[in-house]
Formats: sequence, C-alpha cells, structure tokens
Amino acid sequence: MKHNERVYKMSFASVYPLYIAKAEKKGRTKAEVDEIIFWLTGYNEKDLQEILDRKTDLEIFFAQAPQINPNVSKITGVICGYRVEEIEEKLMQQIRYLDKLIGELAKGRAMEKILRK
Repeated sequence: MKHNERVYKMSFASVYPLYIAKAEKKGRTKAEVDEIIFWLTGYNEKDLQEILDRKTDLEIFFAQAPQINPNVSKITGVICGYRVEEIEEKLMQQIRYLDKLIGELAKGRAMEKILRK
C-alpha cells in the first residue's frame, strides 16, 4: 500500500480532533473548524456527526461530499512543502485544501478571508 493510500484510508474521525486541537491551541473554536469543513465540502452538522460515528475514511469523505466549494481554486499557498494549487492528485489536493484552511484559522486569519469571501 502506497503512502497516499494509507492516508486516504484514515478515518476522518481520527483527524478531526487534531484539527480542533490545532485551532483551539491558538484561541479559535470547534465551531470555526466545522464552518470551514461545511464551506469546503457542503456537509452539514448532521452529516458530519454521521461521518464521525461511522468512522468514514478520507477518500469516501471527499468522494461523497455534497459539493466541493467552487471557490477552492482561490486556495493557494504551501502546505507540507507542496503548493496546493499544483497538487495533481485530486483527493490529496482536497485533503491539503482542508489542512491549509485549518492552518490559516490557527494563524489567526479572519474567517471571511479563510472562506474566500
């Protein structure tokens, strides 16, 4: 199994608390993390709870997203040493988009900027 395949099979429930911890460590909130997830994927609170309860993996989490936000092309910059706009593998790019947005939240960026308004 290649590295990316292992990442894709990780449950969203295993990374979600890490996103929250990263945000809260910098004075941001779980509600803001959820707002970013909902903006990016089109999921809602009920959907998210089901995903967490089912331990849905990242591949299915993104594949079944109601609607990836059409403004994702406005998400640019470097995350984990890669420019998100240049990542060719769609699923990895989507995962890194979420990482990038949570990173911006933790750095204190305003929500309207994070959500590309």
